Order: sequence, then structure tokens, then C-alpha cells
Amino acid sequence: MIRITVLFMALWTMAFYNPIPTQAQSEGLKIGAATKMITPELGSWVQGAGVPRKATEVRDDLEANGLYFSIGDFQLLLVSCDFAGIEPDLNVRLREAMGVATGILPRNILISSTHTHGGPSLLKTNYLMPLDTAYMEDLVPWMVALAKEAVEAAQPGKIGWAEGEVQIGYNRRLTWADGSHSMHGDATRPDFAGLEGPDDPQHLAMFAADLKGNLLSVMYHNTTHPTIFYADGVFSADFPGEVRKTFRKEFKQNLPVLFLNGAQGDISMDNMLDRKSETDEEKIKKITDLVVKETMRLYKNIEYQTDPKLEHQYHDLKVSVRLPETGTLIRSKEILKRIDNGENIRGMEMIMAFGSVHLQETFGENPFDILPVHAIRIGDLAMVTQPCELFSQFGLDIKRRSPGKSTIVVGMTDGYNGYCPTIYGLLGGGYSGSPISWTRLEPEAGYKIVETSAVLLNKVWSK
Repeated sequence: MIRITVLFMALWTMAFYNPIPTQAQSEGLKIGAATKMITPELGSWVQGAGVPRKATEVRDDLEANGLYFSIGDFQLLLVSCDFAGIEPDLNVRLREAMGVATGILPRNILISSTHTHGGPSLLKTNYLMPLDTAYMEDLVPWMVALAKEAVEAAQPGKIGWAEGEVQIGYNRRLTWADGSHSMHGDATRPDFAGLEGPDDPQHLAMFAADLKGNLLSVMYHNTTHPTIFYADGVFSADFPGEVRKTFRKEFKQNLPVLFLNGAQGDISMDNMLDRKSETDEEKIKKITDLVVKETMRLYKNIEYQTDPKLEHQYHDLKVSVRLPETGTLIRSKEILKRIDNGENIRGMEMIMAFGSVHLQETFGENPFDILPVHAIRIGDLAMVTQPCELFSQFGLDIKRRSPGKSTIVVGMTDGYNGYCPTIYGLLGGGYSGSPISWTRLEPEAGYKIVETSAVLLNKVWSK
């Protein structure tokens, strides 16, 4: 009986983790890269504002940047977009269209959002701000064109990466003497009881070049919240846009540059323990200088590989959804009714009320969600992607259990499924802890992501 059970579990595990066919390593690495401008029309809604705002200015263009790898029959396309995030349905539509146009398996196309708060309205997080459906229609052919250009540009190449450290993110969840927690706050208050969790200053940079050494693309990873122009009513790629411009000036070419954000659900640019008074332009210059300096330091000693192992597996993790309590739902509906009647209720009160009602309306009949978790091996580099604003502790846990020499944990990829807090965040509550539409996942969700990531990483390494 025990042997039958073990055999069943082994067969179940093999089917459960959706292995993707691997490639003949001997056929050599090919690399392609492309960049596409995806700036919305001026006057469109801006994502990420507590109050609904339309763009009165384009401070800098939004972009999608793609990096394509192939060895033999295996293909992988990584795309970094200047969005706060994209809903799962739109993500599926994009990857399917891009796959049809290029012949890449759609599940081998990973669309990641930088999480700029100066992008188009693609997430329903504000009661008074609609989704930009017209922009979504424009986005499909833009992303298809990007994918085709990256594949068509593919040529024999080499990649190298290096890991360093630069702190551009700090834990933003504060705990208080009464047991409550909040996102942001005044740490000089006498009832401040410490930060809720850790941060992660890891900085990793990857460089793709042709066989002559000419640079094709730069990809870098760090963990923070790009919110410099939050609620300013401007379209901006935030510091990732400034970093791109600086690299292009440094290398004297229109280089595709990808930023892959980390487990940043409880991370902010601002140090809660040492708040600085800075203008937006001062802050963006400071962050850009830090990122560029560390990336260029790593570039000076990069060692390239022309035949790295490429492996990829994924699993669609099913988790349950927390629904709002009845009393919360009743109060939330009353607040939205008052807004409908003309009361000027904005900010966090409106956000939490709408988030509760939207959560019930979206998931009340079927309280489950699907989280696509991917594990990728590129030589000795391990990459995990998942679709949440994962709290930083979970990213550190995944890295600790990875067999890779270096490991990055990338968020808001292959869809957007909201905040994923630790048990401390759930107990402390507040925004990004209490259940709303974009903080909806069951208490064990982050821990299941860690477990799933560990299994997938060990599978791609075992090959």
C-alpha cells in the first residue's frame, strides 16, 4: 500500500509541475532584443493615484523592452513594461497573441511590470477611475511587434551577469504599540514599535552581447516601489526610465534595457527610519545614480558564456481568496453610496471601501485565484517569477532555498494578483494587510509560493 501511494505521489508531482521541453544545448545560444514605445495619449488616466487623475504631461515615454533567448528548439522571451501591473486576463491575451506571431510557446513569454505609478490605468484599484480599454486595444499590436522584432533580431551571442548590492528600497510597514500596523508612518512617534519586516538590497545585472562583444541588451534587478511621481498626473517610467536614458548615453546606442522588480510588496524608496525632504527630481537623480553606478561597476568585470544551460518550468498555483467580513462590506457599500451622492470622500477611505466591494463582487461566487510561478535557469543564474506584490521576506526565503549560484525573485510577472503579505502583515492589518480586491490571497499564499518555487528550482537544476 505504501509503495502504491509513493508511486501515485510521484506521478502526480510529475503532472503537477508542468515541465516544459528542454533544448539541445549543442545548437548554440541566440539572443535578440527590442524596445517599443507604449506611451498612452495625453489626457488618459494615470494608474496608481489615490485620487483619480488624468495625465496633463508626459514627463518621459513609457516603454516595453524585450530580451529573447533560444537554444535549439527552446525559446524564452522576457519583457519588461512600464506598467503598475496588468490583470491576468489581459496578460493571457498578450502572451497568446505574441506566441502566435512568433512561434514561441505562450507560457515561455513572461511579461513583467516595473510597477511605475506613472503608467496607464490597467488595474481596477480606484472607484472613480475606469480601466483604459482603448489603450489595451492599442497595446496588443505593440506587444506583438516587440516580440517579432526581438525574434527577428536573434543572432549568436553570449551573456554574462554579476551580483552586487545597492539599497534603493526599505521596509515601509510600521508597527505600533497597540498591535496595529500601517504602510508608511512617522517613526518618531512615541508609540512606534519597529518595522514589520526586512528589505533586500540585492542588485543583479545581466549583459547580452553578440560574439564580437557588441552589447545587445542590459537587464538589471533590484527591489523597490517606483512611486516618485505618485498622484502627480504625469506619465513617467520613473527611475527605470532615467536609468535607461543613462545607459543609452553611456553606450551610445538605443539599447533595450529591462528592469525586473523584486519582492517589493512591503518596500518603499523612502527610509521610514530616516525620512529625507527631497523634490521629485532630486529623488529620481539619487536613485538613478545609485543604480547606474553599481550596474557599471559590475559590467567592468563581467564574464560571458556562449552556451549556458537554459531550463524553464512553471506551475499554476491555485489558492483560496479571503473575502471581506459582512460588517466591513456593509460599511463599504455605504461609503460608495455617499460618493455616488456627491460627497468628497477620497484617499484611503475610498480605496478600502471600493477594494472590499470589488473583492466580493469579483470573487464572492468562486473564492479562488491562480498564481503562475515560473523557475528559469540561465547558466548558474536562477530566476523565479510570480505575479504578486510579494512581501520581501518571501523573496529572501526563496533565495535561501535555491540551488543557483545567484537567484533573483521577480514580481508582477505573468499577470498581477495583488499584495501577498506575511502572517505579520495579516495580523497587523492596514493597507496591504487587510482583505481588499488586490490584497485577497489566503494567509498561506506566500508560503505556498516559496514551496512551489523551491520545487521548481530544484527540478530545473536536476536536469
